[in-house]
Amino acid sequence: MEAKPFIIERTYDTPSVNVWRAITEVEFLQQWYFNVSEFKPEPGFEFTFVSEPCEEANVHLCKVTEVVKGKKISYSWRYEGYEGESMVTFELFAEGKKRTKLVVTHHGLETFPRDIVIKKNFAAGWTYLIGTTLKDLLEKMPA
Repeated sequence: MEAKPFIIERTYDTPSVNVWRAITEVEFLQQWYFNVSEFKPEPGFEFTFVSEPCEEANVHLCKVTEVVKGKKISYSWRYEGYEGESMVTFELFAEGKKRTKLVVTHHGLETFPRDIVIKKNFAAGWTYLIGTTLKDLLEKMPA
């Protein structure tokens, strides 16, 4: 039986260009996501971040694998010192000129050790990030 990915969708009252900037530009990523010191939406670009206050598996190692400018970005997601690798994909769908649907898909959670990663923790984390902190940032950006 194949494991199902975690998928979350949200629609924001802002143009897709704002959502794209929020998910690909360091100054915005740092406001809603994690303290990413450097990021480029280019295949092959590697970046790291530390999630606080996790006691274990807190150094995230990521590598951009696919970019369709303004529409889609994917990157690998793994933990320093642990087995497993997952893939996160952000897809944007313009709904008219001033609304954007964002779909985030996180594949491969089953590859991580069970005692380190629990799917419900990912659901809570992504729900907070996409439903609260990103939403709050997008509401501050000019439409």
